[in-house]
Amino acid sequence: MEHFDLLVIGSGPAGQKAAIAAAKLGKRAAVVDKRDMVGGVCINTGTVPSKTMREAVLYLTGLSQRELYGQAYRVKDDITVSDLSSRTQHVINREVDVIRNQFSRNRVALLPGTASFLDSHLIEVTDHLGQRTQMTADKVVIAVGTKPARPSTVEFDGATIVDSDQILNMQHVPTSMVVVGAGVIGIEYASMFAALGTKVTVVEQRPRMLDFCDLEIVEALKYQLRDLAVTFRMGESVHTVEKHVSGTLTILESGKKIPADTVLYSAGRQGVTDLLHLENAGLSADPRGRISVNNHFQTEVDHIYAVGDVIGFPALAATSMEQGRRASYHAFGEPVGGELGRLQPIGIYTIPEISYVGQTEEQLTGENVPFEVGVSRYRELARGAILGDSYGMLKLLVHAETRELLGVHVFGTNATELVHIGQTVMGCGGTVDYLVDTVFNYPTLAESYKVAALDAVNKMRAIANVTS
Repeated sequence: MEHFDLLVIGSGPAGQKAAIAAAKLGKRAAVVDKRDMVGGVCINTGTVPSKTMREAVLYLTGLSQRELYGQAYRVKDDITVSDLSSRTQHVINREVDVIRNQFSRNRVALLPGTASFLDSHLIEVTDHLGQRTQMTADKVVIAVGTKPARPSTVEFDGATIVDSDQILNMQHVPTSMVVVGAGVIGIEYASMFAALGTKVTVVEQRPRMLDFCDLEIVEALKYQLRDLAVTFRMGESVHTVEKHVSGTLTILESGKKIPADTVLYSAGRQGVTDLLHLENAGLSADPRGRISVNNHFQTEVDHIYAVGDVIGFPALAATSMEQGRRASYHAFGEPVGGELGRLQPIGIYTIPEISYVGQTEEQLTGENVPFEVGVSRYRELARGAILGDSYGMLKLLVHAETRELLGVHVFGTNATELVHIGQTVMGCGGTVDYLVDTVFNYPTLAESYKVAALDAVNKMRAIANVTS
């Protein structure tokens, strides 16, 4: 029977980094995952394919160039699913090769199959042929990720009624679509299909979408999506979805009926813990299949860790990678920096994209923190005009007394890249004065930091003048 210092269940971003971190520490590490799921959901059905599809949509529709060349501008008139999926499959294959190579280079064993606990140190792996192999491990990291939550009342068929995994295999670009759920995944796909010309209706039972984001930023996104003919039904919930020969009919609790070619159900995610037999290891999961952990990512059983989407929010690839690394370091007594804290950036790949780090205006107001807001709009920047992006904006939240940066919120082209400048300044304890005094390349979008910083400082100076 084989023995490992660390056995990782799941090969997504969290599992990869946990295994490689252990290998770098000289430990014998292995990763278990299904043969066709190397890289996890992130590579195969989630982050990578959806973001690749987004890039294909932006390029083929010519959406970003329409301010410069007119609203009728389009690179390709009849965009097909194969136009979108060919590029997606290429990127997936390449990323899987990279991951396999990283495991091989670091001598991490990749064991194909599905793992389950026999006890807290003994794990059984069943391969695709049904053959079972048992192995032991000193430390175990659970990084199984999640799958789309599927209400039992909905008849998913993979063609007209789909979840976020199945949407990548659609046969045609629908003329109309209902998106149930205005979370990150639902809104990302709603914006992509709206850009393709699909008439999209978003149904969300909560009063607002993306409620963890800055309200002004979300309103700006909503305005842009409405401009792409997206209809929002907020505060509404779905009663039933009917499938007919000519399409679907979504009936809301309020009695409204919405006909559409396709319905995308994006009603949250479910931890893939049902096959692990957690009870044999002395563990349990909540009704959403999530596992509770402490600040070191330890479960109730000290030598078993859980990382990534299976432990819940924020369920982002970047954060999951860091969780995996930290779990391994803690397991083998390797020191790591302070806790994984408030400076994790959030990136939402809608069209246009959103990214932020730190706190929101609502949070700061609720905590009675004195702050000032500095705003820069892309339309005021030469680079914004060159790109044809007149709607983008960057917002800085600055402590009114200490002048430190409390939050950075970006909406528009390259938002997910731009946010890291603010993240770095915050992480190094910089103040708004650093951004005022520094020189940025011209013309760039990064210049927006200086414009926003000057806006905040000028407001603070005006208050000082009044009170002096």
